[in-house]
Amino acid sequence: MRPNLNMMKQMQQKLAKIQEELGNETVEASAGGGAVTVVMTGHQKVVSVRIAPEAVDPSDLSMLEDLIVAAVNEAVEKSHELVTKRMGAITGGLKIPGLM
Repeated sequence: MRPNLNMMKQMQQKLAKIQEELGNETVEASAGGGAVTVVMTGHQKVVSVRIAPEAVDPSDLSMLEDLIVAAVNEAVEKSHELVTKRMGAITGGLKIPGLM
């Protein structure tokens, strides 16, 4: 029984380290051909939003809002993929609730 306990403890330590590292890793997503770009961490925190000046049309703010939503949603998806990739290396593709 002892080897299984040690393996579980090592796996937990590796998972904790990866989770910590994900906070320092970023993904970038854009919408509108680069009109809006969002950078997000592996913890799904938005680090920055860049908006190209030509994307700002005061008479059509709803288009800009849609571009921001699209870029954020893409960044969330990329962040999920990053987490799945990093955690999958440890879990062997097993989906563990609360981790992925």
